[in-house]
Amino acid sequence: MRGDLAVSTLLVLATLFVYGPVVGHDFVNFDDDVYVYANPHVLGGLTWKGIAWAFTTNHADFWHPLTWLSHMLDSQLFGMWPGGHHLMSLFLHTLNSLLLFLILRRMTGDIGPSAMVALLFALHPLHVESVASTAQRKDVLSTLFGMLTLLAYIGYCERPGAARCVLVFTLLALGLMSKPMLVTLPFVMLMLDFWPLARFSWAPQGQSGRLSFCRPTTLRLVAEKIPLILIALVFGLVTVWAQQKAGLVESLEGRALPVRLANAITSLAIYIKDMFLPFHLAPFYPYPTEFPVWKTVGAGLFLAAVTGIAFWRARKAPYLVVGWLWYLVTLLPVIGLVQIAAFARADRYTYIPMIGLFVMICWGLPGLLRRWHYRQRILTLTALISTVSLIVMTRH
Repeated sequence: MRGDLAVSTLLVLATLFVYGPVVGHDFVNFDDDVYVYANPHVLGGLTWKGIAWAFTTNHADFWHPLTWLSHMLDSQLFGMWPGGHHLMSLFLHTLNSLLLFLILRRMTGDIGPSAMVALLFALHPLHVESVASTAQRKDVLSTLFGMLTLLAYIGYCERPGAARCVLVFTLLALGLMSKPMLVTLPFVMLMLDFWPLARFSWAPQGQSGRLSFCRPTTLRLVAEKIPLILIALVFGLVTVWAQQKAGLVESLEGRALPVRLANAITSLAIYIKDMFLPFHLAPFYPYPTEFPVWKTVGAGLFLAAVTGIAFWRARKAPYLVVGWLWYLVTLLPVIGLVQIAAFARADRYTYIPMIGLFVMICWGLPGLLRRWHYRQRILTLTALISTVSLIVMTRH
């Protein structure tokens, strides 16, 4: 308990230190006008008329009423002071980092890896766009409901019941009303059923940390996700409709499927490169005019190799396959197969998916070094260097 409190305190202090300067930042002309300072519905604060507008509009090409309500609440509390709007996003990001730590800690019982995943999530430069950009409130808000959904799902796994099932469904719906990025969350739950919850009858034994419960059949595990998948599907269709109505969804004539596939494969590899070497980040990455064959093939071979290793080690190191599938599946809605606008990729798209890669690293590295004599010293030094480096780069 004392260790959990120490980690939570460190998470809060580090996150506030890194992102503290945003309180002094202004709005920018990259969607902030659409979401806040040039939007009369938002500037009016929380009113019945504004609430009705939030639930009936597809302004900004999404149906995300809770995001609009959060911006209205900011205007109600802070007026046009940009620092207040930034402070609210920072608060939500800090809360997300704490919830991520508590979820992993509760599921696995491992404080070290859980703390490191949460630190990487809190401090990584790839997440600056989601946290420091007012227009990306939908990222941090939807992730808050996503984390609460997973927390409620853990409770359901411990003590299944109708009330807990309804709570999971409701929280997921609230998350989808903040941003439809959460459409893949039911599949994330299935991954967690394999590890660390070990709910599948054929899952590795002894992987469920401090939790203990009976193992349902595979069919039942899938069946209990069907209502969640259906609501995710509905929100996904609403999103595609809204963006088609806005003229943002390109036809195959505009950009052929092979080109989209090449961009998707390349982007998956670039995101991983940016995780390790987060340099030259930008708010907009234009779509390449061409994709060199060597680059696409190289990225594809790399992704295939990681996939093969993850599944090969699935029994002995289940966190590898779960982390890898988390990364791939949660990026699927925004990987560009359904092309939106003219950008190839975006840092904000990694806000949730990068958690999967962090899990692979933070559980995989201790496993890789388990026979080394100076294992603990190496892990401690690596964690310290990584944390300090991320603090410096993200603050910059």
